[in-house]
Amino acid sequence: MDEHNVAASILDAFSPRTTPPDLALVYLWTIAAALSIYIPVLNESVLRVLLALPMILFFPGYSLICSLFPGKKEIDGIERLALSFGLSIAVVPLIGLILNYTPWGIRLDPVVISLVIFTLALAVVAQFRRARVSPEERFTVPFGEFYRIFIREFFDTSAGRTDRALSILLLVAIVGALAATAFVIAVPKEGEKFTEFYILGSGGKAADYPTLIRTGDPQTIIVGIGNHEYRNATYFVEVWLLDQVSDPTSNTTFIRNMTGLTQFSVEVPDNETYQERSTFSVNETRYNQIQFLLFIDRAPGEEVTGQDRINASYRDLHLWITVRPR
Repeated sequence: MDEHNVAASILDAFSPRTTPPDLALVYLWTIAAALSIYIPVLNESVLRVLLALPMILFFPGYSLICSLFPGKKEIDGIERLALSFGLSIAVVPLIGLILNYTPWGIRLDPVVISLVIFTLALAVVAQFRRARVSPEERFTVPFGEFYRIFIREFFDTSAGRTDRALSILLLVAIVGALAATAFVIAVPKEGEKFTEFYILGSGGKAADYPTLIRTGDPQTIIVGIGNHEYRNATYFVEVWLLDQVSDPTSNTTFIRNMTGLTQFSVEVPDNETYQERSTFSVNETRYNQIQFLLFIDRAPGEEVTGQDRINASYRDLHLWITVRPR
């Protein structure tokens, strides 16, 4: 086959006239799902959930199955349907695992872009492979036949009045069940409200914390906040140096000195996580603890000090340190 015929074959395979309806649905649904995530009006509506769920649970696997099996005799429709769900459930976490080892990480934008590229690329491969199969052997989704069966079952004018009433009642029940399912998914029951508050070492892991410090040497800590309060929240973070001692006779501890290191405030949207890299240095050897305090909505005034300020915090963390002179 010469280059002209190859080009003509490719153009014919991807012309709008020859695009299979099921793959056209994959293209349109994938693009619509991506737009519903980023368009301001749509990303706060139920439509985002209704479009994104099939994009996660069905279409990636369906594109993969269509690219592997362009003919209709290789596997039947029920197998295609089951494998589409099963492979989607397997492929999406695998994409996340791969992204975890890339500089982009598991974040919204890389996940959406990867899913869109994966689904559309395999749909293009499926369309090309299907075009190379003869029309008699080619897999097609009989949308027209489905429509005729639907009309015949629910709107058959030759059926009796009772049968038609029962058919309409069944249709209403199906639509109601689907609407209820969509509502439950789109408006989930509000669970426990909480905020994640954590600290990481300078490498971004729960390790290598600066516990042995030389005076004057810069130290780095990453402070993380995860908002699960079901609302946007403003957080206030304070980092303090403590000289805390124990009284063995009363088995109690008290703060002998408390010095502020750094503080910042940030508004974190609901169900999102914020991380702040904080660099500090310790100039005196008497301190033995770094205290991290988290306040929500507002921080107490300067008159609240010592243990009272720690008790007033929404969340608190601490690191025991040893400070040595340089």
